[in-house]
Amino acid sequence: MLLNIKGVLNVPGTKLDLDFEVSKERLDEVKHVVFASPVKVTGSIENHAGVVIMDMQIAFSLLVTCDRCLKETVQDFSYHEEHTVVRRLESEDEEENYVIAQAEGIDAEEIALTDLLLELPTKMLCREDCKGLCPVCGCDRNEVDCGHEA
Repeated sequence: MLLNIKGVLNVPGTKLDLDFEVSKERLDEVKHVVFASPVKVTGSIENHAGVVIMDMQIAFSLLVTCDRCLKETVQDFSYHEEHTVVRRLESEDEEENYVIAQAEGIDAEEIALTDLLLELPTKMLCREDCKGLCPVCGCDRNEVDCGHEA
């Protein structure tokens, strides 16, 4: 989803509201992640005295397998992201700190997907206090106290 932000880039005080869902085609490109809901993005791109800020709230649900007990569960996630949008960089060292508006446009879906993938936890749990599986008998310690020492 390429957004034309020419007006926001050129006129201080202007604002473009964001309210979209990342396309199913884009979500299908993401491997090893199963989306249980659409990825909803809201927010704005606003020019504050010549500094253009992209402010986004990204909300979605994933079907995850708990890394401790192996149960599948649906978990909701919500992230707040903020980026400074520029037309070009003075040096390539600054690239990770800014969103570059190519031809006065940005790919809002790509930015949202990149942000959410970077924010996902490395370990997925069904709940914070998940006890996992017993290494001796394999039972789910959340449901049964098998008596084995871990």
